[in-house]
Formats: sequence, structure tokens, C-alpha cells
Amino acid sequence: MAVKTRATLTMVAERAGVSPSTVSRILNGTAQVSEEKQALVKAVIEELGFRPDPAARSLAGGRTMSIGVLTQFIDSPYYGEALRGIEDELHKANYVPLFVSGHWNEAEEKNRLFMLQERKVDGIIVLTGKLSDDTLVDMASRVPVVVTGRQLTAPNLFSIDFDNTEGACLAVRHLHALGHRRVAFISGPLDHPDAMQRLEGYRSELLIRDMETDELLVVYSDYQEAGGFRAMNSLLDQRVQFTAVLVANDQMAYGARLALHRAGLRVPEDVSLIGFDDLPHSAFTLPPLTSVRQSVYEIGTSAAKAMFDLLNKVKPPARLIEAELVIRESTRIHRR
Repeated sequence: MAVKTRATLTMVAERAGVSPSTVSRILNGTAQVSEEKQALVKAVIEELGFRPDPAARSLAGGRTMSIGVLTQFIDSPYYGEALRGIEDELHKANYVPLFVSGHWNEAEEKNRLFMLQERKVDGIIVLTGKLSDDTLVDMASRVPVVVTGRQLTAPNLFSIDFDNTEGACLAVRHLHALGHRRVAFISGPLDHPDAMQRLEGYRSELLIRDMETDELLVVYSDYQEAGGFRAMNSLLDQRVQFTAVLVANDQMAYGARLALHRAGLRVPEDVSLIGFDDLPHSAFTLPPLTSVRQSVYEIGTSAAKAMFDLLNKVKPPARLIEAELVIRESTRIHRR
């Protein structure tokens, strides 16, 4: 029985009519060639069944073809969407992600950051977290860094942020248009910049719309489902009057919805409910959840694309991801 010859990079180059170095650059995402030529080379790779040798590529290009990704909770539905976006984008260029979790603990995040550096990753993507700006700038002096959830400028570092303040404003405007005047707010932890920005948007829009402001309407929690459940029960136990609730993330909104159900209150007939993030499950809750959309998957793909720009010594385009309100059945007109 004849043994099939394994396809080589040289064979791919000859079949596609390009140089071996061009094939190599297309594989690692650094080629400055037309989309048509890239498509041709990739078609030949598929046809021949060529599989690059990661070890050989690392030795030849001085790269490990791996990107470190510091997330906060590997099992989180929020971070999971971002990780999927990163992995999908890296896969296109035959890069491998190395995922680690920091658990919103600065010491733990630092430890994971330096652990990734010791693994000789080609770059590091940091999904939010509590690392100081100085720590990130220092790391960027050694390896390219992309960070989400903040606005930071430094050499070899790129940041991607989301307009959290405007997102909360959109939600309050929607509730105001439906006739709601007393809107409660379940906040995330105030050591998270995005939680502060969402609270700021809620408060500022209440003032602009001349809606009722009452600190008893604001409860602070932890971005987790159980935290949303406890926060809603706290509002109900205090007998605070409200007709709608804006929750600082969808996970807490799920818990808040359960607490309302247990208290015999219907959504949206008795209380309108809005979440934040528009996670995939939010379209399938009962009722489907109105939510401020930030495409977490898009944040992941954008972070990976920005990393490739840094690796290629190209300045990534500035990016502030805009908020969008997705209206579903969990909000309705308030009839006095």
C-alpha cells in the first residue's frame, strides 16, 4: 500500500504560484497581499491537506503562535462570549489562545499575567479586571497587550471600551417614554469601572428627564444571578415603590426576575425589567428580556484583530463600541 506524501509548505507555494515566505506570512496573519491571493493560498492548503508544524513555525518566525488571554471567570456566560470571539478570530490565523482566570483579584491577575509571559506567548489580551494601568503599561513594554473595559494609551498597548454611560441612558429614556417615573437600579460592584459608568448614566438621565431620584431605589450587588436575586429581595423588603428596574447586567436581571416571580409580581404587567449586555440567553427568558446590547462576541473578535495589528507594528483603529437597546417583552407602558 502506497503511503501518501505529506504536503509541505513548498508544495503549497508551487501550486499557488507564490513564494514559500508568502505562504508562511498568510498562515501567521502578517501577509500584505490581496484577499484574492490569500483565498487562493488557503484553497490550495485545503486541497493538499497541508498542516503546518507549530514548532517549526515558531523557530522560523520567532513566534510561538499563541496569545495569552486573561479573563475573570472562565465559566461566565459574559466572558465566555468574548472568549469565543477571540478563539474564532485567532483560529483564522492558526494562533492558539491560552486562557487563564483572574477572578477579579488583582494579586491573582498579576500572577496569571506573568505566568503567560513565562509561556512566551506572542501577546496578551486582558478582559477587564483590576490590574492597574501601570502594571499593564509595564507588561506592554515586554509583549503586546490589548485590554478591554478601559481607555488607556501607551506604546505596544491598545484598549477597547464600551459606552456604558450611554447604554444606561438609553435604558432610562426607554422607560421614561413608556411612562415610568420611579425606576430602581441594581448596580454592579463599584470597584468595577463599568458599574460606575452605568450608575452614572442612570442618575444623569433621571435628572435630564425630571424623573424621581431616591437613593433607596439604588441597590448594589455583584454581577451574579444570586446577587440580582438578593438585591431585588432587598428592594421588596424595604417596600420601596417602583414600576420598573434597570439591572446593570443580564445575569443579575435573571436573578431579579426570579425574586419578582417568588413575590407574586409579574414582568412586565407589574414591573418592567431591563438588563445590560444582551447575553444570548436573554432572548429566551420568560418573558424575553429587554437589554442594552454590547456585542461581547464582537469585543472578543475586535481584541484579537487589534492584537494582530500590534504584532504587525500597525496601530489599531480607535474603537469605542456603541450601545444599542434591544426591546423585548419585559418592558411595557406604565398605566397610572
